[in-house]
Amino acid sequence: MVRPTHGGNVSWAAGLVGCSPSAILDFSASINPLGTPKSAIDAIQAHLPRLRDYPDPNYSQVRSMLAQIHQLSPDWILPGNGSAELLTWACWDLAELDQTMLFVPAFGDYFRALNAFGAKIQRVPIEANLEGSRSSGLLLNNPHNPTGKLFDRGLIQEQLDQFALVVVDEAFMDFLPPDQSLISEIERYPNLVILRSLTKFYALPGLRFGYAIAHPDRIKTWQQRRDPWSVNTLAEVAAEAVLQDYEFQKQTFDWLNAARPQLFEELKAIGGLSPLPGVANYFLVRSERSVTQLQKQLLEHDKILIRDCLSFAELGDRYFRIAIRLPAENQRLIDGLTSCLLTTIS
Repeated sequence: MVRPTHGGNVSWAAGLVGCSPSAILDFSASINPLGTPKSAIDAIQAHLPRLRDYPDPNYSQVRSMLAQIHQLSPDWILPGNGSAELLTWACWDLAELDQTMLFVPAFGDYFRALNAFGAKIQRVPIEANLEGSRSSGLLLNNPHNPTGKLFDRGLIQEQLDQFALVVVDEAFMDFLPPDQSLISEIERYPNLVILRSLTKFYALPGLRFGYAIAHPDRIKTWQQRRDPWSVNTLAEVAAEAVLQDYEFQKQTFDWLNAARPQLFEELKAIGGLSPLPGVANYFLVRSERSVTQLQKQLLEHDKILIRDCLSFAELGDRYFRIAIRLPAENQRLIDGLTSCLLTTIS
């Protein structure tokens, strides 16, 4: 089987070791380990009879709810079939500029979407200083994937004065306090696009729901480009349910605020590993030994899947990314890594 370029491919991992996909403990996809909220399941079940009807093409109800949450008019918001669909339309706009600057290492789907429209891509190391122009665009994610770095709001606002278009992917921003988002600045900058996803925080990757926040003129253009009914009815009602599930949100923050520092310290204590500090629900870890070998060994001995970074050209075979999971699962990972690395040393 072809090595995946994205996390979460447990079928590939199970095929390597000859087990059921359900037997794999997946640390490669940074999904909330609390699982899909019951509120989403209940909403889906309650609205199954609506499958016989077409969705509202304007998605008025969920747009109104998102507008209320973000204190905006609904015409600033566009739901999508995951944020990946909306990234495609953002990259169409970026491709019309002279070039698009992209912090690297970068999520591989950014290259897919930019290349689809023939964009000229300028790779910029994440530590570098940017020099933008009014004929260029900037695409970044905040928090950054895969490093977990949080870009300062003021730094991004400086770029808004330099670039013709700035697209900020906030796929993991729900794991942080809301004051870290740039949504509160959106009405001041017609050249700002923010992409949001419900996939990671609410454990809904199979349902596909995301949304874009941008100037209404841009939103109208995107609506004219895309297929009708991009968001299915069940995804819409599930989104409405989880956005109001404040108990689930509190449970997630309570879990992450305790689990993140503990896992970081335990990773630091393992010889041969150097985790990078991060603000999201994952860590990027540098390894002194081949990650391809380590990944294979963890799968064979412990049925644990970590995310190799071979698809990030700047990282290669000495880095891996892991999700933060529940305490007992994190301990399984620590035990497995410790055993694998001790075996290598001996």
